Amino acid sequence: MNDPAPKITAKSDVPFFDEAFHARLEDLIRWRRDVRRFVADPVEDALIDEIIGLAALSPSVANSQPWRFVKVADPDRRARIVENFEACNKDALGDYDGDKANLYATLKLAGLREAPVHLAVFCDTQTAAGHGLGQKTMPETLCYSVVGAVNTLWLAARARGIGMGWVSILEPAKVTEILDVPAEWSLIAYLCVGYPEEEHIDPELDRAGWQKREDAQKFIIER
Repeated sequence: MNDPAPKITAKSDVPFFDEAFHARLEDLIRWRRDVRRFVADPVEDALIDEIIGLAALSPSVANSQPWRFVKVADPDRRARIVENFEACNKDALGDYDGDKANLYATLKLAGLREAPVHLAVFCDTQTAAGHGLGQKTMPETLCYSVVGAVNTLWLAARARGIGMGWVSILEPAKVTEILDVPAEWSLIAYLCVGYPEEEHIDPELDRAGWQKREDAQKFIIER
């Protein structure tokens, strides 16, 4: 039996993104911030599922869709995550001295206690989906696919007035243990999610004097 002909979308059905949309999209990208300060208001679970659904539309190598989203609602597990963050943060402080150490000690680097939603995002590094296509030469593209999904999630959240913060000061193996997920899952992001207490267009670490944002032209190289 012959395979069915591929579905071709009529040109009239393809959306047109005009200049007004371009401007709004730029606003969304510019106003997406790493949020560490949240109000106590809860976020509806259906809304979290909605933005996760949009994140799952992201591209992935071989259409493998290796992302795994873990909603962390158990108070004990959350408390253990906070403990791990605090231990790692204390250890990281020891890497600095002088003014840099003093500044580091003042930074708010996570909203784990305040955020109503904790979301851990993993990559299933052993997924059979996609049949390994495109991964022989760059197996890391599985994890890169999940990183792309996290960015989509971030933008989808911001478009709905929800703030998100990415916590990297954690031990991945410890998070895997605390959340009791398969050992072959690789932690990509631990996210704090909720409605932001304040809005800023500039990155918090820029505002705090830790690191200024560079002009994009600095990162463009021609060969």
